[in-house]
This record gives sequence, structure tokens and C-alpha cells, in this order.
Amino acid sequence: MEDAYSWAKSLHIISVIAWMAGLFYLPRLFVYHTTAEIGSDKSETFKIMERRLLKAIMAPSMMATWIFGLWLVYLLDAYFDLWFMLKFSLVILMTIYHVMLSRHVTKFAQDQNKNSERYFRIINEIPTLLMVAIVFLVIFKP
Repeated sequence: MEDAYSWAKSLHIISVIAWMAGLFYLPRLFVYHTTAEIGSDKSETFKIMERRLLKAIMAPSMMATWIFGLWLVYLLDAYFDLWFMLKFSLVILMTIYHVMLSRHVTKFAQDQNKNSERYFRIINEIPTLLMVAIVFLVIFKP
């Protein structure tokens, strides 16, 4: 049991770090992409970077985060603990944010982005707020 817990916790933390890195970086790419002229080499390069970040890093790490996180909940039998239910709700919000970013990748790929640089700077703060709340829930387990 202790070995399984250590493996699950380690893999969960690694997955979360990779996922969060993508959630922080992708909106920054959008900030810079909004300044690129449609059809320019710069714009096409951003499209490649955004797609690769989403498909090769963010999506797999999000799935791994969910898998290893649910494994931890099973090992801890924490299904009905208040801290877990709150954390679970915030992770669902983080997943919705991820899906929202993936829709922005599609819009940029189709040269249909209608959002401003300022919009992307503002939404870039969402994962930070969610992460802070999640970390406090996990550490203090109210």
C-alpha cells in the first residue's frame, strides 16, 4: 500500500507540473500570437507551437493528472472528504479552462481569433488562482 501511494503521488505531482506548465505557457503564446499578422511566418510558427504544446504535453499530462489523482483518492479512500470534494471541483474548473484553451488553439489555427492581447493576459491568471486554492486544500485538508 505504501509503495503504491508513493508511486501514485509521485506520478500525480509530475503530471500536475507538466499540465500546469502548459496551462501557464499556452495563453502567453496567445498574447504574442495576437500581435502576429495573419498568414505571416510568425503566425504560422505560433500555430505549430500552440498545437504541439496542447497535443504533445498538455493533453497527455492532463489525462495522467486525472488518472494518478483518482488512484490517490482510491488509495486514501478520500471520496467524501470535504477537502477532496472541493479540490475535485477546482480540478473540474481547471479542466474546463484547458478545454477553453484548446478551443482558442482551434480558432487561431483557423485565423478566427477575435480576442485581444489583454483578454489572454487576464485569463492567464485563472490557473494560478486555481492552483493556489488546490495546494492549500491538499496541504491543510479542511
